[in-house]
Amino acid sequence: MKLLKLVPDNTNIRFLRWRVPFYVVSLLLMAASITLVMTRGLNMGVDFVGGQMIRVTFTQSAAAPVGPLREEVTALGFGEPIIQQFGKPNEVSIRMKLPEGSDKDAGLADAMAKRITADIKAKHADVRIDGVDSVSGKVSKELGWTAFQALGLAALAVAAYIWIRFEWQFGVGALFALVHDVTLTLGLFAITQMEFDLNIVAALLTLIGYSLNDTIVVYDRIRENLKKYRKMPLPELLDLSVNETLARTIVTSLSMLITLVALLLLGPNVIFGFTAAITLGIFVGTYSSIYMAAPILIWLKVTPKSFVPTESEIDKQERLARERG
Repeated sequence: MKLLKLVPDNTNIRFLRWRVPFYVVSLLLMAASITLVMTRGLNMGVDFVGGQMIRVTFTQSAAAPVGPLREEVTALGFGEPIIQQFGKPNEVSIRMKLPEGSDKDAGLADAMAKRITADIKAKHADVRIDGVDSVSGKVSKELGWTAFQALGLAALAVAAYIWIRFEWQFGVGALFALVHDVTLTLGLFAITQMEFDLNIVAALLTLIGYSLNDTIVVYDRIRENLKKYRKMPLPELLDLSVNETLARTIVTSLSMLITLVALLLLGPNVIFGFTAAITLGIFVGTYSSIYMAAPILIWLKVTPKSFVPTESEIDKQERLARERG
């Protein structure tokens, strides 16, 4: 019985043949994403702009009526709430952005919370208000700054790791690929105005990890081939390395996408943004490992001289050859 193969053996696709047009398109998309973020901005969630969280339990119901509850709170005119189930099915949290002017008059936020709780009690006899928590705008701004610091430090740590493991050119290539992936994902949230909260920051950190893993697989094969084919032109060697890792890349990406597409279509609304960010990240992460991280090595002039085998590596290769013989 033959095994199913999504990618034939010994593929010979000339990926690097289109490196210049793909780089131009990527740079244009990055510029467009940055422009969108600066002009339209991100639709920051309660985590980053401050707000109130009202914890509610429906004591006589098996599950909370999330849909009707969302419509009722939205009709009050304070904006669309974020309603999440937590704990038992009949327990929910209602998160609202702070009303305009609440930074100067704290009473506006309290008035909003009182009106929402009063409306819920009037329409649901079995409701119990478990608490009302407030997040100030100042704390939220600090949280947002910390989150973006985490993204930046994660990207720099990744570049430093690859620099130490390979060469400085590889570190620069990996860092550029990560910036490319994160920038395009931010552009998606700027153009769609999906809510940007801590869940999306977690998705971006996940994306950085996935993109790094994919890039390291390609870079590791490039390093091996630089030692084996010392006279091969670099574009051909990069094409060879990408083709040799292509089957692994496609199988990994497809296995991730099967789960993510199911979550996009069938998952709850509260994780839609998180799932959308990772889904886009799978595409751009795979693309950047081939068309961003690899071609930049040509322009940074990576040469086989940097990868001369050490004496221990030569001894290991000779020992393996004797064992096979």
